[in-house]
Amino acid sequence: MDDKPHYIEHRKRLRERFVRGGPDGLHDYELLELLLTYAIPRIDVKPVAKDLIKRYGGLARVLDASHAELESVPGLGGASATLIRLVKELCGAYLKEGVLRRDVLSAPDAVINFSRAKIAGLPHEAFMVIFLNTKNELIGYEIVQEGTIDRAAIYPRRVIEAALSKHASGLILVHNHPSGHPDPSAEDKVLTRTIVDAARTMDIRVLDHLIVGSRGHFSFAENGLMGN
Repeated sequence: MDDKPHYIEHRKRLRERFVRGGPDGLHDYELLELLLTYAIPRIDVKPVAKDLIKRYGGLARVLDASHAELESVPGLGGASATLIRLVKELCGAYLKEGVLRRDVLSAPDAVINFSRAKIAGLPHEAFMVIFLNTKNELIGYEIVQEGTIDRAAIYPRRVIEAALSKHASGLILVHNHPSGHPDPSAEDKVLTRTIVDAARTMDIRVLDHLIVGSRGHFSFAENGLMGN
């Protein structure tokens, strides 16, 4: 009599489907289910994966969830939360490689994808600065301020100090809108102008200001709003 749990063969078939057809052959909950099998070996994780997708409203939002949030979900624990967070951070590291030491003007999509991976899914506003050398190559980045669900108080002096500490000659400003809508506010436009003017006094160029959200992105440079 075969007394193996029913999910053992299901997991095997799931892995085989992924190996044969890649992610396109699986639903989002199945991708998450497959991932969780490596952290939760002794229970059926299909209901857990489906619950996560329903709870957060999609796979991307599951990956954006904090470690504490994930750890508190019934059926998950510290190991599962760490694994999910690790996947998100690996995505960010992978996308960073796509822009590191490259002329960012030749790879705008790579910069946008990296920026979205880092902060688009955060539940609060965050302001990130991407630092560039004289060849417009990425040499580093820093989240210089985090705020509330709809506001992050940014001080231009803090941005300039960070740029000088990195010996940057160019910057790309990035912040997120937790609402998902990337359209700039009047305050966003004023802040951009203030930082551009402050950076110019230090011979630092501001190439763009990107606003990222779950519904896309907005580029100040593409829309002629940098005023350089």
